[in-house]
Amino acid sequence: MRFSLFVHMERTSADEDQQELYENYVALAQMADRGGMHAVWTGEHHGMDFTIAPNPFLNLVDLACRTRNVRLGTGTIIAPFWHPIKLAGEAAMTDMMLDGRLDLGIARGAYSYEYERMVPGMDAWDAGQRMRELVPALQGLWKGDYAQEGTYHAFPATTSSPKPVQPHGPPIWIAARDPNSHEFAVSNGCQVQVTPLWQGDEEITKLMDTFKAACAKFPDVPRPDIMLLNHTYIAEDEADIEQAAQEINRFYCYFGAWFKNERRVRQGLIETLSDQEIAAHPFYSPEAMRRDNVIATADKAIERIKVYETLGYDEYSFWIDSGMSFERKKASLERFIKDVMPAFD
Repeated sequence: MRFSLFVHMERTSADEDQQELYENYVALAQMADRGGMHAVWTGEHHGMDFTIAPNPFLNLVDLACRTRNVRLGTGTIIAPFWHPIKLAGEAAMTDMMLDGRLDLGIARGAYSYEYERMVPGMDAWDAGQRMRELVPALQGLWKGDYAQEGTYHAFPATTSSPKPVQPHGPPIWIAARDPNSHEFAVSNGCQVQVTPLWQGDEEITKLMDTFKAACAKFPDVPRPDIMLLNHTYIAEDEADIEQAAQEINRFYCYFGAWFKNERRVRQGLIETLSDQEIAAHPFYSPEAMRRDNVIATADKAIERIKVYETLGYDEYSFWIDSGMSFERKKASLERFIKDVMPAFD
């Protein structure tokens, strides 16, 4: 099993300096590179200080100048916000500037807050259909002259200019949960990225079963890789575990508030959740966080991640976004690199 880092700029207060947040983001990516991690992933979001990432290609080009070995991935591009020709060309140019280190993660998106502003009137189903139309177009544009008569985009024969450095283009990763998404990814020769949400290791097993079923449905397609994205905190002791569980629970409560899109947002910050609202959440709690995520000392983390390796996951991505201080994130990542990763050499 290989390991990667999933990281964004997180801004939870108007008092936080955005330039300092970016410097912290770069520092964590450099730690991953020096520590022997396989990749660094960063996503796309708009108008949300919760995860500041308006164009991941810009971030990745900068990281390419500051790192030596890690692959650099979009985790993820939001498909409905892109025209196929524009995405094909920008991804290819990025791959050139990264000397072939680019991985291209693609998803339909998660927040109706963004849909309302970027593609008014679009819902999640429509966003998924746009993704299914986009991916074959990318592959065709990277290959040569490609014309499209689609539901969302139509254009005469066109090619990607420039072409990617990597033969056939950067590996495409599809964020998948339901069987249809897994089948779409596998049948189109894409890798798969899964994110468990609130059902613990049972959900991680179910997602792998769904992936295996998709592979079995298309036996003539080479098995793609599958990556598990999971919130992770490597703690010093029980007290540290409990603090991390509290912090990550707060993060998830804010994620849920953004997802529901019912609270006021001003200057990119969502209306503050009270301690009472967080305590009253119907299924998020510190106890649930410990069940659903790897929040543990190094020895216990190794035990859990070994199970995921046995299930068949090829990559474990350490999701570090958590609302914690930079110092706590850094200490956790240092322990992961030093005390957890060597157990998988």
